[in-house]
Amino acid sequence: MRIRNVDAFTDRPFSGNPAGVVLLDAFPDDHWLQKVAAEVNLSETAFAHPLPPGGEADWALRWFTPVTEVDMCGHATLATAHVLHTTGRATGTVRFAARCGILAATAAADGSLTLDFPTSALTPVPAPDGLAKALGAEVVSVHDTSAHIGDLLVELADEAVVRALSPDFAALATLSDRGVIATAAAGEPGRGHDFVSRCFFPAVGIDEDPVTGSAHTALAPFWSARLGRDDLTGLQGGSRTGLVRTALRGERTLLTGTAVTVIEGDLLV
Repeated sequence: MRIRNVDAFTDRPFSGNPAGVVLLDAFPDDHWLQKVAAEVNLSETAFAHPLPPGGEADWALRWFTPVTEVDMCGHATLATAHVLHTTGRATGTVRFAARCGILAATAAADGSLTLDFPTSALTPVPAPDGLAKALGAEVVSVHDTSAHIGDLLVELADEAVVRALSPDFAALATLSDRGVIATAAAGEPGRGHDFVSRCFFPAVGIDEDPVTGSAHTALAPFWSARLGRDDLTGLQGGSRTGLVRTALRGERTLLTGTAVTVIEGDLLV
């Protein structure tokens, strides 16, 4: 069977967020899926298989980090949709049945893909003890996110602080179910993005995730409320970066980006 590495939320190789994609006829046992994800050793590997026609979804979709299965993953969904469209397995809108519900990915004529994801609810919470020390930065505000992603969204003073972060990952791993989204407004609006973020998920085996689609289901309502616009662009990442265009639509958030296949080969086991 074919396995592909796809860089998501970017239009050029070796940037954005890489994801493994494996298209199957059916899901084998979970142990095999986890072993493949550990072997691929990217932040997420997506596994998908077609569903019978006439249902509410076209493909079943699951995501695994090198150590565990996750409930929601944006960049690996974008990568899967990219593979389906570039290999002729799908056109137009593809609907996925996933642990977090029905998700959709729609292809545009320019090659971009728009994901339709549930918007994450945000609840202001006190900063947990040790958060500022673990991040190495003073905290402006903290919000808990919905159970789908299980992160703490942490607002910091400015873009420069976010870019300079060098966290204590062991300490961060104890502070939330999945991880910490560190964010700030763009330092220079007009340079192509409205806000910046970095995502740290050591609790699920990912110290830093370069460009996290699911995190933008929380970043979109957070920054839309502050900036007064429903359509925004987020820049995420440290050494690797990518852009996510967000459109807040009430209980749904649209995430738009592009992807590039960089490796394709045969899975021999």
